[in-house]
Amino acid sequence: MTTLTWWQRGVIYQVYPRSFQDKNGDGVGDLAGITERLDHLAMLGVDALWISPIYPSPMADFGYDVADYCAIDPLFGSLAEFDALVARAHALGIRVLLDFVPNHSSDRHPWFVDSRASRDSPKRDWYLWRDPAPDGGPPNNWLSRFGGSAWEFDAATGQYYYHAFLREQPDLNWRHPDVRAAMDGVLRFWLERGVDGFRVDVLWLLIKDAQFRDNPPNPDAAAGEPDHHRLLQTHTEDQPEVQDIVRSMRATLDGFGERVLIGEIYLPVQRLVAYYGTHGEGANLPFNFQLINAHWSAVNLARIITEYEALLPPHAWPNWVLGNHDNPRVASRLGAAQARVAAMLLLTLRGTPTLYYGDEIGMHDVVVPADRVQDPAELRQPGIGQGRDPERTPMQWDASANGGFTTGTPWLPPGDTRQVNVASQTDDPASMLALYRRLLALRRATPALVGGAVGQVRAQGDVLTYERSLPGEDGDRPTRIRVALNLGALPATVPAHAGVLLLSTDATRPDAAANGDTLQLAADEGVVILCTDGAAGERR
Repeated sequence: MTTLTWWQRGVIYQVYPRSFQDKNGDGVGDLAGITERLDHLAMLGVDALWISPIYPSPMADFGYDVADYCAIDPLFGSLAEFDALVARAHALGIRVLLDFVPNHSSDRHPWFVDSRASRDSPKRDWYLWRDPAPDGGPPNNWLSRFGGSAWEFDAATGQYYYHAFLREQPDLNWRHPDVRAAMDGVLRFWLERGVDGFRVDVLWLLIKDAQFRDNPPNPDAAAGEPDHHRLLQTHTEDQPEVQDIVRSMRATLDGFGERVLIGEIYLPVQRLVAYYGTHGEGANLPFNFQLINAHWSAVNLARIITEYEALLPPHAWPNWVLGNHDNPRVASRLGAAQARVAAMLLLTLRGTPTLYYGDEIGMHDVVVPADRVQDPAELRQPGIGQGRDPERTPMQWDASANGGFTTGTPWLPPGDTRQVNVASQTDDPASMLALYRRLLALRRATPALVGGAVGQVRAQGDVLTYERSLPGEDGDRPTRIRVALNLGALPATVPAHAGVLLLSTDATRPDAAANGDTLQLAADEGVVILCTDGAAGERR
């Protein structure tokens, strides 16, 4: 355990800053609000706070269109308030991670304003400019992830520029050494202010095909999917040269001590693991999103866990993500009962877990009326389920109308604050919040759940079981933790070994030993057991 870094031992908690806590009453969350609520994170028991973008921005994509990489948007506060947040978090033992958005800037960033001013601009090649096709149309068939062509014509200079997302988000040219140097300076600016690491937005998209070849058609594309699914992203994602950029970012962070580099990478796990680097010089944690889109069955989860562990390079540390700002909430995907089981899965698997704000109280997606939709992904492609507003609604702190989030009008409507909020769950031993606190406390107090191997991954009907094991020291017997998760709506009986029940998702289950050859699980119940029979399981 002493050889593990803080980010291997720890648990990461993501905050969407617009929605966590509004301190000044304008209806939008801010840095002062986050600072005010840091005690909640400390009591919850997480180790790191990841804050989604807070840079100056026109907010075409709510901060993912950056107009200045080395400042704070006044909507969220000031650099002084950011420094105060970092200081308070560190005093509580909580690390601070920032979102880094290097693939594209805002079209109002001074770099792009300069770039589009003239074909002779020194920054012209900081972005991806191309002449029109012979018919005057876009240079190739590349499509935006927010719908339509990924090329925008600039009449003043007679060329098109590329944007993987909105036209207000032109892509930077990461083949240009000056772009790399400027972005390295951005990383250093925040590292020198005490930031403990970065989550890098769309890391796998940073490099595009140097020849700008058309993407081939996707033979599996289906009606009702986003536009860009009509093409295979052969020439616009996961290009080999991106690995050099990842190595460079990692080297910069390593120069500041124990920092963490996390990559947002939506790729099949066989390609994802390449982002660890050949010898561990890549991203510390290429985000593993398999649980977000997984078919929720014991057989499938057992396969996911086993395959992921088998594909990890020897130097790689695993990680698991259950929810984030781009996907429906856990309780909406799985239901309230299975959300409890999913929490136990996330916090007992091998690797670093990432939580999304509000999941610890079981927040659901909120139906956002059409006249209050904010997300450009929905506004540009309505009706195909791409809107992310439902999972970005205000944190529910109490039972008041606005959930204690703001004294003003919230930027998005809150959910049912009467039933789901922090205040009502704080002293309720059966609440979701109580379960998360117990799970996090158990993980922190049980070395086998942090640094132990994972093995004996089995699916038995609707029940998923696995073990975490840690070798003993000085002749002591190894520690073995057995996890059994009933993913079904009916009670289940599974084989068991003698042990001590450490935790159940069912707060009414009595604390008792698991004796005999079988274990009885209620519907939608998960348990963690300290094995005492001495049998050694397979290890990974």
